[in-house]
Order: sequence, then structure tokens, then C-alpha cells
Amino acid sequence: MKHLLVIGYVWPEPNSSAAGSRMMQLLHFFMKGGYQITFATGATRSLYAEKLEDLGITTAKIKVNDASFDDLLREIQPEIVLFDRFMMEEQFGWRVSEVCPEALKILDTEDLHFLRKVREISFKKGIAEQDLLFTSEATKREIASIYRCDLSLIISEAEMELLKNQFKVDPQLLLYLPFLLEEISGEESRGLPRFQERQHFISIGNFYHEPNWNAVLTLKEQVWPLIRKKLPNAEVHVYGAYASEKVFNLHNPHTGFLVKGRAENAEKLMQSARVCLAPIQFGAGLKGKFLQAMQCGTPGVTTTIGAEGISGKIEWPGAIENDPAAFADAAVNLYENEDAWKKAQSNGFNIINTRFSKSIFEKVFYNRIFELSGKIVEHRKSNFIGAMLQHHQHKSTYFMSKYIELKNKGKE
Repeated sequence: MKHLLVIGYVWPEPNSSAAGSRMMQLLHFFMKGGYQITFATGATRSLYAEKLEDLGITTAKIKVNDASFDDLLREIQPEIVLFDRFMMEEQFGWRVSEVCPEALKILDTEDLHFLRKVREISFKKGIAEQDLLFTSEATKREIASIYRCDLSLIISEAEMELLKNQFKVDPQLLLYLPFLLEEISGEESRGLPRFQERQHFISIGNFYHEPNWNAVLTLKEQVWPLIRKKLPNAEVHVYGAYASEKVFNLHNPHTGFLVKGRAENAEKLMQSARVCLAPIQFGAGLKGKFLQAMQCGTPGVTTTIGAEGISGKIEWPGAIENDPAAFADAAVNLYENEDAWKKAQSNGFNIINTRFSKSIFEKVFYNRIFELSGKIVEHRKSNFIGAMLQHHQHKSTYFMSKYIELKNKGKE
């Protein structure tokens, strides 16, 4: 049986974040392909982590700068190693290359972390994004990781274009693989709550993620007062895992701004809301909240960054506005105008079925793995930059890791 080793940055929590959902989609893909899977991580397992063992997935605890990881590699001899975010490739990639040189190395970027970081700094400090992209340490680290891997999964078309056009990364090292979603049938769409059966607005997002906190703060301070002025009886229900005290401090029943915390059943809550709101100011990747909203038939209002990479040439299922006043007006219109709401809902179903079809993209992914597995030597020969970076990383990381390893043994 073929063996897949996943090196996880965190334990997947599909009910807490889009990243958790993404990881579970990848695991199910490989399970369906007949792979025996080991999920290894050094992270602490939370109460909300998926019970991978119940799915037949073996789990393992690993340590950074510890030769026990080499023993794990020798034991399972994986055909494929999947790194969950570039930080895992930095820490463990050189060991994989040393112990299992024939293993196919795949990086799941989740989103481009350097782009998210650069945009956050750009927003907070008022520096042009382009002035930071090529000088950021995170940019250099993540793109170096992409070069050292045989294939990197890129979740957004916008990020594919950025890597190919601005950073000139070889397209053979990249695969556009968005969220893998089931198509929505006519029967399923007709079974969702209708316009008149829904009420209030919803905002949802994991509060470990800085863009989500900023979006809720923007909603509270700049957008919601304008909506509430026109809809004095409306409420916005704010959900999200890991909400801190500063988030709950925004709770104000008098103004209809209700902070609810973790959503126990996000799908049901999304289906009961009439409009989803997310005035996202910075970030990267695809915003899972809007894909879930589309699956639930809930139109949404967001910003250019919030909508990035999702709708393609299809009209956005709601509205895209960057100005707070225009954002509020669009939200009110969707909330009150049933015809506009129904059109937006239909656009959302169309986006899910044509741009995120699980059956289409799983086939693309399978074919790329099959192709690479058959010509991995030639593929790596054509990636000289990757080989060069691999050589220097191996030298520097190897000696540093060995030093730390010996130092740790001395403390025992």
C-alpha cells in the first residue's frame, strides 16, 4: 500500500477554520486514492481537532531538531510527504530529502503566508504592498520552500498569477488546487431556507486569524452603525472560534451587534441568516466563509481582497465594496430586495458548481501526482534553483539542527 506522510503545522479543526477544512479535503482525497496515511505534528491537540484515528489515519508526535523524526521516516518509507505550510518544510524537508530522497515532496501553502503578512503590514503602516513584496523575509522563505518542493498546491488563481508573473516561478512547480467542494443540486438548493424565512446578518471567522479580527472591528466601528441606521431592528450575529476578551467586548445588544463566539453548527447558522458580512482589509488565499455562505444560499458583502480568487468571471453573489458607506448600502439592499437576493444566491450556486467542483479538481490533482511520480528525476533536474536552495539549506540547517540536538541531549 502507498504511504502518505503529512507533516502538520496544527491539528486540523474543520469546524474552526477554512485551513482545517482544506486539510481534511486533502486527507479524504488521499484516502480515496488508497493511501495509508500518517499525520505527524508537534502541535498540541485541541478539544476541537478532528479525530483522525477514527478515519483510519495513524497519528504521530514529532519534535523539531530531533533524530526521532528520521526513525519515523525509515519506518514508514512514504512515497509522498505533504508539508502543511512552508514552515514545516523548512523544519523537516531536509530530513525527508536525506532519509527518503525518492519521496515526492508536496507543499500545501494553504494561502501564501508572505502575501498575507505583507498586506497586513501595508495596511497598518500605510506602505505600498509592492514596496514590501520583494523585500519581505517571509517572501524569500516561502518561495524558497516552493522551489525546494516537487509540487506546491496554490489555492487561489490570484496567487498563481502572482507567483508566475511577478516572481517568475516555474509553472511546473505549481498546481492550482482550490477548495474541493461537492456540487449543489437543484433539489438541494430548493431545500434551503428562503428569503422570508431568514433574518439578520452574520459574520463568521476564526479569531486566531488577524484579518478576521480586523474585519469584525471594521464592521463594528465603520459599517454596522450605517446599516443599523437604515435597519433599526436588524442584528448582526458574530461567530468565530477562539474569540478573546477584546472580541467579546464588542458585544452590544442595544445596537444589535451580538458576539456569539464559537459556532457549534456553522452551516445551520449560515442558512438562517439573510446576508453574510466581512469587510476584510487584508489577507490572502480564499475566504472559506464565503464559500460556505454560497453553499448555504446566503449572499455576502465583502471587499476586493475578501472576494479575491473566488468568483472568476461570474458575478459576485452579493456585492464587493471597499468604502464603508457603499458597503452598508449594498448590505441593506440585499437584505431588503428579494429579487437582488435571489440573483445573488443563484450566482453563488453557479460559482460552487463551476469553479470548485471536487470531481474536476481531484482528477487534475491525481493526474499531476501520477505524472510527477513517473518522471521525478527529470523533474528535479529541470529545477536547478530548487537543487541549489536544497543544498544550502541542507548544509546550514543540518549543522544547526545537530548542534541543537546535541545541546538538548546534554540537558537530559
